[in-house]
Amino acid sequence: DLTVTIVTTFLWLVSTSAWAKALADIKISTGPSIVPLLESCKAPGIACHFASVTRMGTLNVSVVFGLLNMILWGGNIWFVYKDTSLHN
Repeated sequence: DLTVTIVTTFLWLVSTSAWAKALADIKISTGPSIVPLLESCKAPGIACHFASVTRMGTLNVSVVFGLLNMILWGGNIWFVYKDTSLHN
């Protein structure tokens, strides 16, 4: 049980970190800095303006819940350790 809990905690850490990095990349890729790089906006006589971005609040919340879940699993390591023969 202890090994499974440690591995699960580590996997939560890795997956939450990967999701947070992907979310940051999504925000950069859909932000106003992308407009000058678009081929259609480079054509003569075309003026491109950045209007808005879809709200990503729920995506931010998913990263926070991932971190909270990792903390929860990390806290459970102590209680599982207390139930093993390693703890005297």
